[in-house]
Amino acid sequence: MNHTSSRSVPPRRRARGVVLPILAVLGLASALFVVRGPLTMSAPVCMAGRWHGCYDTFNGVVLMMLVAVPLSALVVCVLTLRRRAAGHTSAWRTSLAEVGMVHGTVPFVWLTMMPGAGAGTVPGRVSLVPLRDLVTMGPLGIAGNLLVFAALGFFAPMRCAALASLPRVLALGAGCSALVETAQYVLRLDRVSSVDDVLVNAAGAVLAALASRRWWRTPPGAPSDRSRPEPVAAG
Repeated sequence: MNHTSSRSVPPRRRARGVVLPILAVLGLASALFVVRGPLTMSAPVCMAGRWHGCYDTFNGVVLMMLVAVPLSALVVCVLTLRRRAAGHTSAWRTSLAEVGMVHGTVPFVWLTMMPGAGAGTVPGRVSLVPLRDLVTMGPLGIAGNLLVFAALGFFAPMRCAALASLPRVLALGAGCSALVETAQYVLRLDRVSSVDDVLVNAAGAVLAALASRRWWRTPPGAPSDRSRPEPVAAG
């Protein structure tokens, strides 16, 4: 009886592994349905190849990010085929992680580096008091900051085994965010370089890493197969 019941665990886990991606796709589709209006307004300008009105706006950058999804998928397929031909053992996951980090991070970093109206004329502004700017961000601002390095936190542990640790992902997200905030100040982009941005960006990377934790590389010799049924002693 115990042996029979233990065999029912893997199908349930496989079902959960199918349901979660479906829910993620449905959630993404729902979000796109909500913002379809602003995105379609930017479509004519972006398709005409105009820089102003497309690549210097939030809607235009997000639209081009979505348009580039098929190209990124093609790059993943090409890299996977090349790695499999070379005998790579995890060609698909490695290729997906590499392309996913770039595709999901570069557009959001681009948005954070967009200059304000007074760029180059107003001095850089810094806010070093933790949690002071968090109240003024609002829900949309917090959500946007959580997404800046979410793709990096999601895929980096899958690509590099040395980053398969929540503290290391936290350090990676905080370090990258600190570089962005420093660049905003040095380039005088008329943006506030805030410690709260670093905290929220790093938190977004950690939350994304938690979401991909089941796909992290396990160290050699580690007991990773806890889901296997234990042998039942006879008698």
